[in-house]
Order: sequence, then C-alpha cells, then structure tokens
Amino acid sequence: MNMQTAIDGGPAQIEINGVSFNADPGQRPILVDHCDTIPKLFQTRCLSLGSRTAHREKDMGIWKSYSWSDYWDHAKWIGLGLMALGLQRGEVVSILSEDRREWLYTDMGVQGAGGIASGVYTTDSAAQLAYLINDSDSRFLFVENDEQLDKYLEIAGEVPGLSKVIIYERDGLHDLQHDSCLFLDELYDLGRAYEAQHPGSFEAEIAKSRPEDTALLIYTSGTTGMPKGAMLGHENVLASMESGARALEVSRDDEQLCFLPLCHILERNVSVYFPLGAASTVNFAESPETVFDNMQEVSPATFFAVPRVWEKIYSRVLVLAQEATPLGRWAFHRAVKAGAARAEYVMHGKEPPVGVAAAYAFWDFAVLRNLRRMLGMDKMRRGGTGAAPISPELLKWYWSIGVPLIEGYGMTENAGISTINTLERNSPGTVGQPVPGVQLRIAEDGEIQTLGLNNFQGYWRNNEKTAETFTADGWLRTGDVGRVDESGNLTITGRIKDIIITAGGKNITPAEIESRLKFSHYIADAVIIGDRRKYLTCLIMIDQENVEKFAQDRKIPFSDFASLCAAPEVVEQIRQEVEAVNRDFARVEQIKDFRLINVLLTAEDDELTATMKLKRSFVEKKHKGLIDEMY
Repeated sequence: MNMQTAIDGGPAQIEINGVSFNADPGQRPILVDHCDTIPKLFQTRCLSLGSRTAHREKDMGIWKSYSWSDYWDHAKWIGLGLMALGLQRGEVVSILSEDRREWLYTDMGVQGAGGIASGVYTTDSAAQLAYLINDSDSRFLFVENDEQLDKYLEIAGEVPGLSKVIIYERDGLHDLQHDSCLFLDELYDLGRAYEAQHPGSFEAEIAKSRPEDTALLIYTSGTTGMPKGAMLGHENVLASMESGARALEVSRDDEQLCFLPLCHILERNVSVYFPLGAASTVNFAESPETVFDNMQEVSPATFFAVPRVWEKIYSRVLVLAQEATPLGRWAFHRAVKAGAARAEYVMHGKEPPVGVAAAYAFWDFAVLRNLRRMLGMDKMRRGGTGAAPISPELLKWYWSIGVPLIEGYGMTENAGISTINTLERNSPGTVGQPVPGVQLRIAEDGEIQTLGLNNFQGYWRNNEKTAETFTADGWLRTGDVGRVDESGNLTITGRIKDIIITAGGKNITPAEIESRLKFSHYIADAVIIGDRRKYLTCLIMIDQENVEKFAQDRKIPFSDFASLCAAPEVVEQIRQEVEAVNRDFARVEQIKDFRLINVLLTAEDDELTATMKLKRSFVEKKHKGLIDEMY
C-alpha cells in the first residue's frame, strides 16, 4: 500500500493493488480511483484498459473473450438507445435474465444514462413480474429469451407504465410482431444513431451522476410479505467496494466465476462492482447446472458462494470417495485427516508444528492437490461464503483439503458487506469483525445493528417501513440476533422473527441446530419447529445425490424421490444423523421428532429463495400437515 496526496485538497488517498482509495475509510466523498459514482469509475476503467479482457463467456462450447472497450461500447449503446426511447433520469429499468455479459452491459448502460437498474429473478412467475414492474414503475424491461418474454406477454395488459421490452436472444422469436418489443441489436442501432446526432451525450450524462443518486433497486425475498425494493445509491456501493478492497483483496490478474443470480447483492458485488474496482476478469458460467464443470475450466482465484453450493461440492466429493477403490478411500481419508490436523493451526493464523506440516505436505502432494485440481480450486487463494449460516465443520473440511474458506456477513440493506473474516484474521464459527468503515453494536434485545456509508437509502416509496428499519440515531436494524466476543468477532445466532419460544418459556435460536444438521452429507436443509410447543421437531430435506447413492449401495428399492424419502432404511439413517446432532445440545434444544419433505424443491418453489435458502414461513405453512403429525 502506498500513501498519496489527494487531488484538489480532497481526502488523502492510499493505493491498494494499484487502485486508489480514501486513506481513512468511511468518510465522504468516497472515491475509488478519484471517482465518486459507479458510471464515472466505469468510464475510467474502460478508457484506460481498452483491449484488456473484462469478460469471458462460452459460445458454442468455446470460451470467448470480451474487452473493456466492448463493455463500454455496448453499455453506451444501451444507455443511449434507452434515452432515445425516452428514459429519464431516476427512472427504473428491470432486467429479467440469467447471468451473461449483456446483463452487465445493461446495468452499466442504465446507470450511465441516469436510470436505476433492477434485477428480476428468472424463477419469478408472471404474476410476480407484474408486481415488480408496477411497484418499481419500470419504464423498460429487458428479457433474456422467448421463455422470459412469455411471462411479459401473459401480463402485458397489467403493466400499463411499461414502455418497451428489449429481448436479448432472437432464437424462436424470428416471427415476433409486437409493438412493445424490440431486439437488443435494434436497441444498439438506436443508440448508435442517437450518438451520431448527439455526440458525447452518454459521457455528459455520466458527468451528471452524483453519489447520492439511487443506482440500484434490489427487491428483498419477501419471506414475510410482498418484496420490498431496497434503494442503494452510488455512495452505498462505493462504500462496499472500499471496504471490500481492504478486507477481500482482489488483484487485476484475478479470475472470477459468475453464477449466482445477479439480482442478489452478493453476486452483484463480487461479479460486477468489485471486479470493476480491481479491473479483474469475470467469467460467466453457462448455467447453474454447469457451475462445477465451469469451475474446472476457469480455476478462479477467488470464489464466493452461498452455503448450499459449498455443501453440494462437499457432497459430490464424498460420493466420489465412496466410489473409489479401497486403497483410494483409505488414501483420501488419511489425506483429509492430515489436512484437518494442519487446519487446527492455519485456520487460526498459527504456524503448524513441523510434524503436522510435513504430514500435510506429503498427503497434499499425493492426494489433495489432485482433488483441488479436479474441483477447479487449484488456484484458489480464498473461498468465501455468506447469505446464510454455514456449518463450522464444513469450513474446517475445506481448510483441510487446502481451500481457505472464510465466512462473512452482510445484507442488501447494507450493500452486502458489514463483517468478514480474513485469511490473516480468521475466527472460525464467527462471521468476523466489522469491515473498515462500518460500525457494529448489539441492542438490548440482541439485535445486530450497523452504521456506515454502505447503509441503504431506504425502501422504494415505503417511508413507513424505512423508518422502522432505522433507529432514532441512524443505525440499521438488521433483524438478526448475535453476540460479539472480546476480540470483536460477531457470531450470528439467528433472526429475531425466527426465535422459538417453547411452551416452557425457553428462547431457542434454530439457526445453529439447523446448520449442524446440514453438515451431514445426507441432509440438504432443515427447518426447526417448536414455537409455543412442548418440544422441538424438524422438517428435513434430504440430499438427493447422496441418499440415492446410499440406497443403491444397500439395494434399497425406490422409484422416485417420494419413495426414496419413504424407505425405512433412509428414515432410519436420517434418525441417526439427528441423534448425533442432538448429543451436542441441551435437552430443551434437542429434536424429538422429524419428517422428511418428500418433494424435491427448486428455486421455482415458494419454499426456496433464488439463492436456495428455505423460507421458514412458507415451509411451515405448506407442510402444516407433516408438522401436526409430530405433535
């Protein structure tokens, strides 16, 4: 890091990996390479980097590179095309698409033109799309393909404020005739024509951008009602970038794999804004189903994912280990055991004893490095997880195989990051210390509250809910419950609204119990039940791949997922997993009974968010019959 004097008497600057930031984080104006808004930074990057690779995406099975100049040109044409169609500053544009470079072109084009970008999950229904368009007053909607266009066509008469729908792909739509629709290449043409008539107009709009302008509208999952649009300004996002640069170092040569929905603040940060700050390269996974294959091809330097993804990788490895020869299984278990002995030290920033280090070095050479190469993690210097609790045992397992995995904490309302562990300062079982520029406190009722320039502007046209979300002295109420240890590390114990009060008056936070259950490679997810009841019970979603392997190895007959869940041997195995977890908890916290959810859930189901988190209220409502059986 190098100190440098600020320009024009502004804040003193510090250089991190070739990028300048304020020397003192959390002060106004927040500057990244002397830029105070996202579009200004975007323009700076594109003009200076030119032919360097910004994105890679597969085309007919071949990875193809796209430069920062490509990024600039296409974003500019989109922004100018929208201006030609009447987009005004401060108006919302919605994007309904899987991850792809055009998503980012649209994001930057909209913001450059002074608009507000709002993502829509591809798993949302037509009715949900109508709600989001009307609630946000979106003027324009971008859709990926014919499948997503069908959702608009179904509700076209219900969204009178929508001016135009722009379609990314022509496949299957060559005969489309609709006054409200045009294709992306047609929008590019409009943008080029507008630029010819008004040269420099995109640059002029970028120059008008201010830190206090709303940049993004991100709708929360709406687990307790209709989704709410969280407004993030340019300052909020730059504050997150400023904190991230110090706590989650990214270099210009790093590769990132983009695969989680870009509607979510986590993926938006790690695949759009952090790479924008660091000038690094983003690779787009072909689809959610090909993530593991694409990981092998890209071998990213850093990789952030929700716990469900890390759990899936772990389960996949265990299946492969079970299918290995007896010698292979023995070697794998010896290697992980040697790695676990080393992890006890390195996870806490300590040097392992010579004997422990030597044993690991041997097994790393013999087994573990090949495992990491197979997983696409051979170049990974840091993995990250957030958005939901993760089992401490799972964290240790990744460190055992030579993949440093750290946990952090953030939410949409504080621009995605508030605390984080780092490789140098790691406290397993916690979500780390506040990132630079963020303050944290625990309220009398145990609620975690944060203060910083990353805290959002409020909810879109919902002053009442906004007022409820902030304290009288301006701190953000996260709705999460936690505690801070003597070293300043935060442990999250659950959500305020999820706290279970048993019939005996005992307060129980279910998140820790659920997290321990999910470490079992037979259990994908779990929901603890017990509010106002005599004892705790649990609804469990099994891990399909591992339980099917379990059944096949033991010649247990099943024809579908429901019959797999009903097999007595499967139920008994899950019972053993539950009993093993029970032994680590007090009697009042132990699970007395459980039921298996015999429907294979996907992100299209009400019970799951797009980031694969179970929605407790929906689960309890939809599976009330199973719950009643246990009481």
